[in-house]
Amino acid sequence: MIGVFDSGFGGLTIHEALLQRLPALSFTYLGDHRNAPYGCRDPGEILEITRNNIDRLFQRDCRLVIIACNTASAVALHNLQQYWLKDAWPGRNILGIIVPTIEAATQVPWAINYPVYPQMYANHTVAVFATQRTVDSGTYPVEINQRCPSVEVVQQACPELAGLIEAGAGPIRLRGLIRTYVAALLETMNGRLPESVILGCTHYPLVKNLFQEALPKSVRLLCQPGAVANSFEHYLKRHPEYLKDMPAVPLRTYLTTGDPTQVTALSAGFLGRSILFQGVDRSAPWITAPAAPLRIAARGGL
Repeated sequence: MIGVFDSGFGGLTIHEALLQRLPALSFTYLGDHRNAPYGCRDPGEILEITRNNIDRLFQRDCRLVIIACNTASAVALHNLQQYWLKDAWPGRNILGIIVPTIEAATQVPWAINYPVYPQMYANHTVAVFATQRTVDSGTYPVEINQRCPSVEVVQQACPELAGLIEAGAGPIRLRGLIRTYVAALLETMNGRLPESVILGCTHYPLVKNLFQEALPKSVRLLCQPGAVANSFEHYLKRHPEYLKDMPAVPLRTYLTTGDPTQVTALSAGFLGRSILFQGVDRSAPWITAPAAPLRIAARGGL
Protein backbone atom coordinates (compact mmCIF):
# COMPACT_ATOMS: atom_id res chain seq x y z
CA MET A 1 0.00 0.00 0.00
CA ILE A 2 1.26 3.50 -0.89
CA GLY A 3 0.19 6.47 1.20
CA VAL A 4 -0.38 10.00 -0.09
CA PHE A 5 -0.62 12.76 2.50
CA ASP A 6 -1.61 16.41 2.23
CA SER A 7 -2.94 19.14 4.46
CA GLY A 8 -6.28 18.89 2.68
CA PHE A 9 -7.62 18.71 -0.87
CA GLY A 10 -4.51 19.92 -2.71
CA GLY A 11 -2.76 16.57 -2.64
CA LEU A 12 -5.60 15.09 -4.69
CA THR A 13 -3.97 16.72 -7.73
CA ILE A 14 -0.88 14.56 -7.09
CA HIS A 15 -2.97 11.53 -6.16
CA GLU A 16 -4.99 11.69 -9.38
CA ALA A 17 -1.80 11.86 -11.48
CA LEU A 18 -0.43 8.82 -9.64
CA LEU A 19 -3.65 6.84 -10.19
CA GLN A 20 -3.56 7.60 -13.91
CA ARG A 21 0.10 6.63 -14.22
CA LEU A 22 0.02 3.58 -11.90
CA PRO A 23 -3.56 2.23 -11.95
CA ALA A 24 -2.56 -1.26 -10.77
CA LEU A 25 -1.24 -0.02 -7.41
CA SER A 26 -3.19 0.46 -4.18
CA PHE A 27 -3.24 3.91 -2.55
CA THR A 28 -4.48 5.40 0.70
CA TYR A 29 -5.00 9.17 0.70
CA LEU A 30 -5.04 11.16 3.94
CA GLY A 31 -6.12 14.80 4.02
CA ASP A 32 -5.52 16.68 7.26
CA HIS A 33 -8.53 18.92 6.70
CA ARG A 34 -8.84 19.64 10.41
CA ASN A 35 -5.49 21.48 10.40
CA ALA A 36 -5.50 22.92 6.86
CA PRO A 37 -3.96 25.08 5.59
CA TYR A 38 -0.35 24.60 6.70
CA GLY A 39 1.17 27.58 4.89
CA CYS A 40 1.05 30.10 7.74
CA ARG A 41 1.70 27.68 10.61
CA ASP A 42 4.83 27.65 12.76
CA PRO A 43 7.56 25.31 11.35
CA GLY A 44 7.67 23.27 14.55
CA GLU A 45 3.92 22.75 14.38
CA ILE A 46 4.13 21.71 10.73
CA LEU A 47 6.78 19.15 11.66
CA GLU A 48 4.67 17.70 14.46
CA ILE A 49 1.40 17.36 12.54
CA THR A 50 3.18 16.02 9.45
CA ARG A 51 4.91 13.36 11.54
CA ASN A 52 1.64 12.43 13.22
CA ASN A 53 -0.21 11.99 9.95
CA ILE A 54 2.55 9.96 8.34
CA ASP A 55 2.48 7.80 11.47
CA ARG A 56 -1.20 7.24 10.85
CA LEU A 57 -0.57 6.00 7.31
CA PHE A 58 2.21 3.67 8.43
CA GLN A 59 -0.16 2.22 11.02
CA ARG A 60 -2.48 1.39 8.10
CA ASP A 61 0.24 -0.72 6.45
CA CYS A 62 1.55 1.88 4.03
CA ARG A 63 5.22 1.06 3.46
CA LEU A 64 5.87 4.21 1.44
CA VAL A 65 4.32 7.66 1.92
CA ILE A 66 4.41 10.61 -0.46
CA ILE A 67 4.05 14.03 1.16
CA ALA A 68 1.87 15.70 -1.48
CA CYS A 69 2.25 19.11 0.16
CA ASN A 70 4.95 21.64 -0.73
CA THR A 71 4.89 23.27 2.71
CA ALA A 72 5.31 19.98 4.58
CA SER A 73 7.95 18.83 2.08
CA ALA A 74 9.93 22.05 2.49
CA VAL A 75 9.68 22.25 6.27
CA ALA A 76 9.41 18.70 7.62
CA LEU A 77 10.63 16.09 5.12
CA HIS A 78 14.38 16.19 5.72
CA ASN A 79 13.96 16.20 9.50
CA LEU A 80 11.64 13.18 9.41
CA GLN A 81 13.84 11.21 7.04
CA GLN A 82 17.05 11.87 8.92
CA TYR A 83 16.04 11.95 12.58
CA TRP A 84 12.80 10.02 12.99
CA LEU A 85 12.03 7.45 10.32
CA LYS A 86 14.83 4.91 10.82
CA ASP A 87 14.05 4.51 14.52
CA ALA A 88 10.26 4.77 14.42
CA TRP A 89 9.56 2.85 11.20
CA PRO A 90 12.62 0.96 9.89
CA GLY A 91 12.24 -0.36 6.37
CA ARG A 92 9.74 2.31 5.35
CA ASN A 93 10.25 5.56 3.50
CA ILE A 94 8.86 9.06 3.00
CA LEU A 95 9.15 11.00 -0.25
CA GLY A 96 8.40 14.60 -1.11
CA ILE A 97 7.28 16.49 -4.20
CA ILE A 98 9.74 19.38 -4.36
CA VAL A 99 12.60 17.26 -5.71
CA PRO A 100 10.80 16.15 -8.90
CA THR A 101 9.50 19.68 -9.37
CA ILE A 102 13.03 21.11 -9.30
CA GLU A 103 14.23 18.36 -11.65
CA ALA A 104 11.48 19.31 -14.11
CA ALA A 105 12.19 23.03 -13.76
CA THR A 106 15.97 22.72 -14.25
CA GLN A 107 16.16 19.56 -16.40
CA VAL A 108 18.95 18.49 -14.06
CA PRO A 109 18.66 15.22 -12.08
CA TRP A 110 18.49 15.70 -8.31
CA ALA A 111 21.62 13.60 -7.76
CA ILE A 112 23.63 16.21 -9.68
CA ASN A 113 23.86 19.04 -7.16
CA TYR A 114 26.33 21.19 -9.04
CA PRO A 115 26.17 23.05 -12.37
CA VAL A 116 26.31 20.92 -15.53
CA TYR A 117 26.56 22.60 -18.93
CA PRO A 118 24.95 23.16 -21.36
CA GLN A 119 21.70 23.95 -19.52
CA MET A 120 18.37 24.17 -21.32
CA TYR A 121 17.04 27.03 -19.20
CA ALA A 122 20.33 28.64 -18.22
CA ASN A 123 19.24 32.27 -18.60
CA HIS A 124 15.59 31.94 -17.67
CA THR A 125 13.65 33.54 -14.87
CA VAL A 126 11.52 31.10 -12.88
CA ALA A 127 8.62 32.45 -10.84
CA VAL A 128 7.31 30.48 -7.87
CA PHE A 129 3.85 30.98 -6.38
CA ALA A 130 3.65 29.24 -3.02
CA THR A 131 2.49 29.46 0.58
CA GLN A 132 4.19 31.88 2.93
CA ARG A 133 6.03 29.09 4.74
CA THR A 134 7.35 27.52 1.51
CA VAL A 135 8.60 30.92 0.36
CA ASP A 136 10.22 31.58 3.74
CA SER A 137 12.05 28.23 3.61
CA GLY A 138 13.98 29.38 0.52
CA THR A 139 13.92 25.83 -0.80
CA TYR A 140 13.11 26.59 -4.42
CA PRO A 141 15.68 29.36 -5.07
CA VAL A 142 18.44 27.56 -3.15
CA GLU A 143 17.99 24.20 -4.86
CA ILE A 144 17.40 25.63 -8.34
CA ASN A 145 20.43 27.95 -8.16
CA GLN A 146 22.62 25.13 -6.88
CA ARG A 147 22.00 23.36 -10.18
CA CYS A 148 21.46 26.33 -12.49
CA PRO A 149 23.30 29.36 -11.05
CA SER A 150 22.29 31.66 -13.91
CA VAL A 151 18.58 31.14 -13.39
CA GLU A 152 16.83 33.93 -11.54
CA VAL A 153 14.16 32.70 -9.14
CA VAL A 154 11.47 35.14 -8.02
CA GLN A 155 8.89 34.13 -5.43
CA GLN A 156 5.42 35.34 -4.56
CA ALA A 157 3.73 34.25 -1.35
CA CYS A 158 -0.03 33.67 -1.65
CA PRO A 159 -1.05 33.62 2.03
CA GLU A 160 -4.81 33.33 1.62
CA LEU A 161 -5.11 31.21 -1.49
CA ALA A 162 -4.80 27.63 -0.21
CA GLY A 163 -7.22 28.30 2.62
CA LEU A 164 -9.84 29.75 0.29
CA ILE A 165 -9.48 26.86 -2.16
CA GLU A 166 -9.78 24.43 0.75
CA ALA A 167 -12.97 26.16 1.88
CA GLY A 168 -14.53 25.90 -1.57
CA ALA A 169 -14.42 29.60 -2.45
CA GLY A 170 -16.00 30.53 -5.78
CA PRO A 171 -14.12 31.42 -8.98
CA ILE A 172 -14.91 35.14 -8.82
CA ARG A 173 -13.18 35.59 -5.46
CA LEU A 174 -10.29 33.30 -6.43
CA ARG A 175 -9.78 34.98 -9.81
CA GLY A 176 -9.44 38.40 -8.20
CA LEU A 177 -6.99 37.15 -5.58
CA ILE A 178 -4.82 35.32 -8.11
CA ARG A 179 -4.68 38.39 -10.33
CA THR A 180 -3.52 40.39 -7.34
CA TYR A 181 -0.71 37.92 -6.60
CA VAL A 182 0.37 37.77 -10.25
CA ALA A 183 0.38 41.57 -10.50
CA ALA A 184 2.45 41.83 -7.32
CA LEU A 185 5.06 39.43 -8.70
CA LEU A 186 5.24 41.17 -12.09
CA GLU A 187 5.65 44.54 -10.37
CA THR A 188 8.81 43.29 -8.64
CA MET A 189 10.24 42.30 -12.04
CA ASN A 190 10.18 45.86 -13.43
CA GLY A 191 8.60 45.04 -16.77
CA ARG A 192 10.39 41.74 -17.37
CA LEU A 193 8.47 38.47 -17.64
CA PRO A 194 9.31 35.04 -16.25
CA GLU A 195 9.84 32.28 -18.77
CA SER A 196 8.51 29.61 -16.40
CA VAL A 197 6.15 29.45 -13.44
CA ILE A 198 6.04 26.83 -10.70
CA LEU A 199 2.75 26.47 -8.84
CA GLY A 200 4.47 25.56 -5.57
CA CYS A 201 1.39 24.41 -3.67
CA THR A 202 -0.63 21.36 -4.62
CA HIS A 203 -3.86 23.30 -4.08
CA TYR A 204 -2.97 25.67 -6.92
CA PRO A 205 -3.40 23.20 -9.83
CA LEU A 206 -7.06 23.06 -8.77
CA VAL A 207 -7.27 26.66 -10.07
CA LYS A 208 -4.62 26.31 -12.77
CA ASN A 209 -6.95 27.89 -15.34
CA LEU A 210 -7.15 31.07 -13.24
CA PHE A 211 -3.35 31.32 -13.12
CA GLN A 212 -3.22 30.83 -16.89
CA GLU A 213 -5.74 33.65 -17.34
CA ALA A 214 -3.71 36.02 -15.18
CA LEU A 215 -0.25 35.17 -16.52
CA PRO A 216 1.17 36.35 -19.86
CA LYS A 217 0.59 33.85 -22.68
CA SER A 218 4.32 33.32 -23.18
CA VAL A 219 4.87 31.87 -19.69
CA ARG A 220 5.52 28.12 -19.40
CA LEU A 221 3.47 26.69 -16.53
CA LEU A 222 5.16 23.71 -14.93
CA CYS A 223 2.78 20.84 -14.12
CA GLN A 224 3.76 19.55 -10.67
CA PRO A 225 1.41 16.52 -10.59
CA GLY A 226 2.79 15.26 -13.91
CA ALA A 227 6.38 15.79 -12.78
CA VAL A 228 5.76 13.89 -9.56
CA ALA A 229 4.06 10.99 -11.35
CA ASN A 230 6.98 10.70 -13.79
CA SER A 231 9.52 10.72 -10.99
CA PHE A 232 7.61 8.28 -8.80
CA GLU A 233 7.24 5.78 -11.64
CA HIS A 234 11.02 5.80 -12.12
CA TYR A 235 11.56 5.55 -8.37
CA LEU A 236 9.50 2.36 -8.15
CA LYS A 237 11.53 0.81 -10.97
CA ARG A 238 14.63 1.41 -8.86
CA HIS A 239 12.91 0.26 -5.65
CA PRO A 240 10.59 -2.64 -6.51
CA GLU A 241 10.61 -3.72 -2.86
CA TYR A 242 7.77 -1.27 -2.24
CA LEU A 243 5.60 -3.15 -4.72
CA LYS A 244 5.65 -6.37 -2.73
CA ASP A 245 2.36 -7.65 -1.30
CA MET A 246 0.22 -5.26 -3.35
CA PRO A 247 -3.41 -6.47 -3.47
CA ALA A 248 -4.39 -8.21 -6.71
CA VAL A 249 -7.33 -5.81 -6.99
CA PRO A 250 -6.20 -2.18 -6.53
CA LEU A 251 -7.60 -0.50 -3.43
CA ARG A 252 -8.53 3.19 -3.13
CA THR A 253 -9.01 4.55 0.38
CA TYR A 254 -9.65 8.21 1.26
CA LEU A 255 -9.23 9.39 4.84
CA THR A 256 -9.72 12.76 6.51
CA THR A 257 -9.06 14.24 9.93
CA GLY A 258 -12.00 16.55 9.33
CA ASP A 259 -15.74 15.97 8.99
CA PRO A 260 -16.02 13.14 6.41
CA THR A 261 -19.51 14.19 5.31
CA GLN A 262 -18.44 17.76 4.61
CA VAL A 263 -15.15 16.71 3.00
CA THR A 264 -16.94 14.20 0.75
CA ALA A 265 -19.40 16.89 -0.36
CA LEU A 266 -16.64 19.39 -1.16
CA SER A 267 -14.54 16.83 -3.06
CA ALA A 268 -16.98 16.84 -5.98
CA GLY A 269 -16.28 20.50 -6.62
CA PHE A 270 -12.56 19.86 -7.00
CA LEU A 271 -12.49 16.71 -9.13
CA GLY A 272 -15.86 16.72 -10.83
CA ARG A 273 -16.88 13.58 -9.00
CA SER A 274 -17.59 12.79 -5.38
CA ILE A 275 -15.03 10.81 -3.37
CA LEU A 276 -16.20 9.02 -0.26
CA PHE A 277 -13.93 10.05 2.61
CA GLN A 278 -13.73 8.12 5.86
CA GLY A 279 -13.00 9.81 9.17
CA VAL A 280 -9.96 8.79 11.20
CA ASP A 281 -10.04 8.29 14.94
CA ARG A 282 -8.61 11.58 16.14
CA SER A 283 -8.54 10.41 19.74
CA ALA A 284 -6.28 7.42 18.98
CA PRO A 285 -2.79 7.74 20.48
CA TRP A 286 0.04 8.40 18.06
CA ILE A 287 2.92 5.95 17.81
CA THR A 288 5.80 8.36 17.57
CA ALA A 289 9.46 8.68 18.32
CA PRO A 290 10.59 11.82 20.15
CA ALA A 291 10.85 14.77 17.81
CA ALA A 292 14.34 15.84 16.83
CA PRO A 293 15.38 19.52 16.69
CA LEU A 294 13.85 21.15 13.63
CA ARG A 295 16.12 21.42 10.61
CA ILE A 296 14.52 22.83 7.50
CA ALA A 297 15.65 21.32 4.19
CA ALA A 298 14.00 19.80 1.14
CA ARG A 299 16.51 17.05 0.46
CA GLY A 300 15.29 13.50 0.35
CA GLY A 301 12.75 13.43 -2.42
CA LEU A 302 11.93 10.83 -5.03
